[in-house]
Amino acid sequence: MKIEILGVGCAKCRQLTANAEAAVKELSVQADIVKVTDIDKITEYGVMMTPALAVDGKVVSSGKVLNKDEIKKFISKQ
Repeated sequence: MKIEILGVGCAKCRQLTANAEAAVKELSVQADIVKVTDIDKITEYGVMMTPALAVDGKVVSSGKVLNKDEIKKFISKQ
């Protein structure tokens, strides 16, 4: 599983990354967490508001910081 954090590195992006890491750890799943900071790559996903979260190439949230439990729901669906 590939989890991407889309954002330029602001505090909200860092918090989303930490929440994603905690969700992966709690679920004991194998996942690569990648930060995407290139604005061109972010817009290729159609994201206009950051931070955004993509799971296996599909954007599941943008413009807000999901908490750990919200992220776990998206991970569990995969």
